Amino acid sequence: MKILLHTCCAPCMTYPMKVLSERGYQVVPYFYNPNVHPHREYQKRYSAVSDYCRGQGVDLQVGPYEMEQFLLEVSSRVDTRCERCFQIRLERAARQASILGIGEFTTTLLVSPYQDQRLIRSAGESAAIEHGVLFLFEDMREGYQETVSRSRELDIYRQSYCGCVYSEKERYQKGDPPRT
Repeated sequence: MKILLHTCCAPCMTYPMKVLSERGYQVVPYFYNPNVHPHREYQKRYSAVSDYCRGQGVDLQVGPYEMEQFLLEVSSRVDTRCERCFQIRLERAARQASILGIGEFTTTLLVSPYQDQRLIRSAGESAAIEHGVLFLFEDMREGYQETVSRSRELDIYRQSYCGCVYSEKERYQKGDPPRT
């Protein structure tokens, strides 16, 4: 029984990988995050996921880094960018699951207390219907502290913002104009 796990980052994948494996799933991690900016940040997150998967003896599937397409998709709807971001990434994950012949997928985004569970569920279910697979929705925020502890224990790179240029600005720019 396989499940594709859309993976946003290594820390957030530690808990769902454990839970899903304990349930008997063969977890297939899929790293697809065109939202992550700048490219140095993308590389850090990818390397951390790749290293973690290697340490777990798991093969990682990787999608293309389509930052330009992502920015085109969200730049005209900054206020609803998160919804569109979830749609883009989960649509690609559902498509990848279908291509690989995996009938079910989920996402590590469900671990974060900072993400909108309702929007994730809606995006996942729509993508599942479009690609003829199932979306496993499960609020996994109860495992968030475990992901923090585990990533610190394993010295896994932890990012300080969601990933997109807009969330980076929100994280670091506390005033307008920015203080120097």
